[in-house]
Amino acid sequence: MGRAIGIDLGTTLSVVAVMEGGDPKIIPSAEGGNLVPSIVAIGKGGERLVGELAKRQAVVNPENTIFSIKRLIGRKFKSRTVQDDMKRLPYKITGASNGDCRVVMGSKEYSPQEISAMILQKLKADAEAYLGDKVTDAVITVPAYFNDSQRNATKDAGSIAGLDVLRIINEPTASSLAYGMDKKQDQTIAVYDLGGGTFDISILDIGEGTFQVKATNGDTHLGGDDIDQRIMDWVCDEFKKEQGIDLRQDKMALQRLKDTAEKAKKELSTVAQTEINLPFITADASGPKHLTMTLTRAKLEQLSDDLIERSIGPCRQAL
Repeated sequence: MGRAIGIDLGTTLSVVAVMEGGDPKIIPSAEGGNLVPSIVAIGKGGERLVGELAKRQAVVNPENTIFSIKRLIGRKFKSRTVQDDMKRLPYKITGASNGDCRVVMGSKEYSPQEISAMILQKLKADAEAYLGDKVTDAVITVPAYFNDSQRNATKDAGSIAGLDVLRIINEPTASSLAYGMDKKQDQTIAVYDLGGGTFDISILDIGEGTFQVKATNGDTHLGGDDIDQRIMDWVCDEFKKEQGIDLRQDKMALQRLKDTAEKAKKELSTVAQTEINLPFITADASGPKHLTMTLTRAKLEQLSDDLIERSIGPCRQAL
């Protein structure tokens, strides 16, 4: 029997761990980091790329680079959330005969389960290389607010990747287990989990190595991706005012802007303002155009205020 691994299959980043001597140990990826970008691509030569390698070539290959697949898994093509995503994602989303959605990569259609399975296969391979042993079993976490269709689709992705999914665990429950297993006194805790594409709030009672979920709520279509999108929209609007060029029409420029928007957001956690600098972002008849803007933390808070506010409703419901 092979070792069992624990997988956090995230919207933007994924991670795999194993129990070693009674403690969880995060397994580094083949590229050396602990976190694996949840990105899959078909390269120019037809080769499949997953994780960091897929992320590195996203700017020059936006149509064949699939990211944020977790926002599509277990959803119907005609659902409002999928239709909204189609407006902002650079890759093509189509409808399947059963009403589910498919994504197009390298002129071939794939289900979200198949794309997720490619990420899981990468994590499985990294774990096997680290452990020097076969890995057959896994526990995978999902947002607490995932419905049955989204949970089953995640389980299917595990099967496609060659994993026996022993259990699907709610992400806030996994967090509280990690936090509370060694706590002797009884506590009531709230886990506020705003991820890349999903938001969860859970209220739990923990103590003496046991836990009980008292309430859970959330929004499976709210996360850091949406904040990045607000920054991108603001930059595009400002650039159009200054230069008269709409960057939204240029997929390659948008992919560069996406990476820079995410970087700016992270930087504003520790500094009051940051520069968004993209030389040669586009060109017109008069020559190349460069993009240079200053984004302040106050502006970021203003841009994302209603998104954060959207998370308060589920918190009140749970409480």
